Amino acid sequence: MTALSEAAILDALRRVQEPELGRDIVTLEMVKSIAIDGSSVAFTIELTTPACPLKDEIEANARREILALGASDVAITWGATVRRAAPRTAEQILPNVKNVIAVASGKGGVGKSTVSVNLAVALAQAGAAVGLLDADITGPNIPMMLGVEGQPGPSADGKKILPLARHGVKVISIQFFVAEGQPIVWRGPLVGGAIQQFLRDVEWGDLDYLIVDLPPGTSDAQLTLAQSVPLGGAVLVTTPQDVALSDVGKALAMFKRLSVPILGLVENMTAFVCPHCGEVTEIFGRGGGERFSREHGLDFLGGIPLDVTVRQGGDVGVPAVAQREPGPAARALTAVAGAVAARMSVRAAGAEAAQPLLSIS
Repeated sequence: MTALSEAAILDALRRVQEPELGRDIVTLEMVKSIAIDGSSVAFTIELTTPACPLKDEIEANARREILALGASDVAITWGATVRRAAPRTAEQILPNVKNVIAVASGKGGVGKSTVSVNLAVALAQAGAAVGLLDADITGPNIPMMLGVEGQPGPSADGKKILPLARHGVKVISIQFFVAEGQPIVWRGPLVGGAIQQFLRDVEWGDLDYLIVDLPPGTSDAQLTLAQSVPLGGAVLVTTPQDVALSDVGKALAMFKRLSVPILGLVENMTAFVCPHCGEVTEIFGRGGGERFSREHGLDFLGGIPLDVTVRQGGDVGVPAVAQREPGPAARALTAVAGAVAARMSVRAAGAEAAQPLLSIS
């Protein structure tokens, strides 16, 4: 039996890997505040995202290693510090936002806004500071789907706009500034200008993630966003059918041309499971998203089944992941949020590892 000491505990925890990052939690400086009281050991593990999908695995491995030293009790406190994935620029519009994540599809009607809303709320539920920017200027749906109404007011100094908030998510949308039902008939430059304003003139505060719900297509909104802020990555959304995959392929090509990293692909509406008999009906085809991901070397972030609670929640402003009794789609969306957060952590770790090389002049 090894004597319990801080050095021995650190040596033991060096055998515990952060599975996504592929390094041990001591080297990654995730272990904090070690305390020893007789045979009881307490310490903090600081995750790279509060939405870490492999937290249970890390905990089980850490407990096993410390108990093997002879400890009778192991108390682990959890913390999280989200790191910046994209490099900070000299004149950054959003200096206090660590990661901007675009959600895109190339095609309308595939559930991109549903994914955006539930991704934002799921990350907030995990403990992250999250904002949601509705960049679909001519077809804004985010306020209805989040159940948020009103008009944003000015910041304390009167220089910026305060976003509204719902379900723990700060949100801005053009819908807050126009009458209900009023169409927004704008040319491209005005659309780009509105997105610029939402980035520059909104008091977002300190955010771990800013989710941007992009409109369909590969035009002004996408170009404005990519050219205005360093994007941490893009999440592509499709359905299994070929027509949707054709359009998401164009979105993929656009982001590659703009040098925006792709975090992965989400397949929405994978199948409908009858709540009465359990029969599975693949309304939009089968496996298209997974096949597309393999062919293009993308991470497949998960499939989301058709679930009536998603539609019901979107209509009344209660996203699937925020409902009292989450259904299969909500569980899938929560898993997608964890996968997105994990991939952002991997990108951030890669950026930190490269930073010393970049700083050499």
